[in-house]
Amino acid sequence: SDSETFLPGDPVILTGWSVGERYWGGFTQRQRTHADWLVHLPAALDARDAMGLGTAGLTAMLCVMAIEEGGVRPEDGPIVVTGAAGGVGSVAVALLAGRGYDVTAVTGRADTYDYLRQLGANSFLSRRAMTDKAKPLETETWAAAVDTVGSTMLTKVLAQTRYRGVVAACGLAGGASLQATVMPFILRGVRLQGIDSVMAPVTLRKRAWEQLASELDFTLLHTMMTEVGLSGVLALAPKILAGQVRGRVVVNTHI
Repeated sequence: SDSETFLPGDPVILTGWSVGERYWGGFTQRQRTHADWLVHLPAALDARDAMGLGTAGLTAMLCVMAIEEGGVRPEDGPIVVTGAAGGVGSVAVALLAGRGYDVTAVTGRADTYDYLRQLGANSFLSRRAMTDKAKPLETETWAAAVDTVGSTMLTKVLAQTRYRGVVAACGLAGGASLQATVMPFILRGVRLQGIDSVMAPVTLRKRAWEQLASELDFTLLHTMMTEVGLSGVLALAPKILAGQVRGRVVVNTHI
């Protein structure tokens, strides 16, 4: 190590910073990288659990932190999580339920209800119910939301968010467009908080990883995780794109 922050042998986590996208480093067994991109692995985590959380877990925790920093408390009402059976959604459901929130999960797969209920979801909505054309304002339902889908579903969520509610938006699985009006913002004071885990500052990452390590039920984390070898990655990709994978997949580059 050429860094004063990290010594040889220190276990570390690297997510984001466009590694594997703009920089070489995806699915490697060894990697030379910038020290500024790293955080120390919390003592409560091993490498497998850290990658069971990965970018999705970090993003989910940043969403939860944004909701709490926005002043939303469990007694304020239910929180909706869209794309709930995915990686971000699964961790968000578990984190929110663990903090005492009443969680409604939105998913297009009814066969994931038992899985989501195990993570802490109390009720469920179909994907179709949340992608119908939204009115500018609808019945105030959600104290807050974690949205991983974007597009028409995010429009629907905004129209249903309660006065001074917080919507943490972190994904675009349903599309990048947002055909909403300003009415939720100027008539109900709804706050739309963008969440980015790729370029998030290290100080924020450290807080998020420490909270993940200290409060997530690892038994629940393990129910979200599937492990594959490096040779299984190409076969897995079409299933991810088709929405046939739930939770988190850990790629073990040594098998």
